[in-house]
Amino acid sequence: MKRVLPFLVVLLALVLVQSPVDAQPLPAPSGVWTPDRGDGTYKNPILYADYSDPDVIRVGDDYYMTSSSFSHFPGLPILHSKDLVNWSIIGHAAPRYPVDEFAEPQHGKAIWAPALRYHNGEFSIYVGDPDRGIFMTKSKDPAGPWDQLRLIRKVTGWIDPCPLWDDDGNAYLVHAFANSRVGIKSILAVNRMNKEGTQILDDGIVVFVGHKTHPTIEGPKFYKRNGYYYIFAPAGGVKPGWQTVLRSKNVFGPYEDKIVLEQGKSSVNGPHQGSWVVTQTGEDWFVHFQDRYAYGRIVHLQPMRWELDWPVMGVDQDGNGIGEPVASFKKPNVGKTYPLQVPQTSDEFDSASLGLQWQWEANFQSRWFSTDARKGWLRLYSQQMSASSGNLWNVASLMLQKMPAPSFTATARLEMIPQSIGERAGLVVFGMDYASITIEKSDEGYRVVQSVCAKAERGSPEEPKATALVSSPSIFFRVMVRPEHEKEIVPNILCSFSYSVDGKEYTTLGKEFVAREGQWVGAKVGVFTLAGANANRLGFTDFDWFRIEAAGGEKP
Repeated sequence: MKRVLPFLVVLLALVLVQSPVDAQPLPAPSGVWTPDRGDGTYKNPILYADYSDPDVIRVGDDYYMTSSSFSHFPGLPILHSKDLVNWSIIGHAAPRYPVDEFAEPQHGKAIWAPALRYHNGEFSIYVGDPDRGIFMTKSKDPAGPWDQLRLIRKVTGWIDPCPLWDDDGNAYLVHAFANSRVGIKSILAVNRMNKEGTQILDDGIVVFVGHKTHPTIEGPKFYKRNGYYYIFAPAGGVKPGWQTVLRSKNVFGPYEDKIVLEQGKSSVNGPHQGSWVVTQTGEDWFVHFQDRYAYGRIVHLQPMRWELDWPVMGVDQDGNGIGEPVASFKKPNVGKTYPLQVPQTSDEFDSASLGLQWQWEANFQSRWFSTDARKGWLRLYSQQMSASSGNLWNVASLMLQKMPAPSFTATARLEMIPQSIGERAGLVVFGMDYASITIEKSDEGYRVVQSVCAKAERGSPEEPKATALVSSPSIFFRVMVRPEHEKEIVPNILCSFSYSVDGKEYTTLGKEFVAREGQWVGAKVGVFTLAGANANRLGFTDFDWFRIEAAGGEKP
């Protein structure tokens, strides 16, 4: 009987995976990406957006997620779900970074992989800054406000921290090392902390070295189950890697290791780095990311079970104990059914605050914008570029959000009120290569310009590719985004820009642009208003709305 049970479990899992693919989903609200199929199943990814290094916990009947945000603020987004499939953004744990340097863009720095925990009635997040040390923040309410990030260990090269409170109340912290900062990688260490988790008490003990079998092991998450200490940690590199699990009866090891999730025959490259969560009905699930290049690190949900005190994730197609990602599956059993929901994208600018989907390229200034200067509009005040800026790479005042789906359109209605020649405002798809469509005040009047910058991170100049004269600074801009070949792991993401003077007929301007990721993040889409370095007076631009729609033009 013991030999038959594992086979039956695998067979049942295969049935559950395959049957939803052929099932006819019930009608569901339209959206640019809706993972809930409306028939009791879901499709992966559950978030087709760049929520890198996701960590998820359950508190009662609620699920909360945070992710890396690097130098984009507000940072440490907090997402909420009732069923692990339908998510919305409810706040940010790091509105600003407590370092003066972050008044300017610091691409790829600051908030690396975080860990979200709930202990003694408080939520806490631990995060490693590879250049400064280990930070933490706490809150009674996950939606905020959160305490300002607090440096609890000043050190270089420690990253990806995760705490564990043991059964006796003692606290520990596991972390990895950033090779780019200290020349060390593929090593995990455990430190003692005080019971409150607010102080790291020692220099730590190395508990695992993965150079031979699990190179680039990092992103550890700390758990305890059935007397075993578990460290869930990705290895093999971000794009081609796998999920490793370590276990030991002693918190300081020695640890056994096992690969529990890999790409296998699936189309999901590098399935790893995330978190284990248990539903209120006792089901086990694993949330992780997949790096889709310019789309960023999108989030998947895998069913999980335990066998001989080892987790098996996804579906074990070959019976070797190593799971592979599922394309679709039966939704988690959370005791009841909840309405469909997707993270915010469109913004009508009717609120006193910006939508939670927006981030700036650095610590933002309140003087950059106003939500009440013109009722129902967002006013962006023109920011002056420095004389040395040849492109937007080091501009802090770009207001951007994550790409939300493989295909979508983003449209903005705006009115520019310039005060100087050369002022411009518009729509941008931003990464290490970027493209924009803007309206600009020129000696000839107003003109629409479609521009491209290749290798912006190297200081390359922005180049206008196409222009058109218009009679008014009131205009509509649109970008249509689609993959050239949808099933490719590394797709060319094609972006086509257009404009309209009446909001009805759109004219394409310039050639299709191939989007490129940013520094450790996916490409982003958003708006900006700028003036030249020699401008004596600065104007502003009013945005009536910004709308993300499905590829066919349906509103999400």
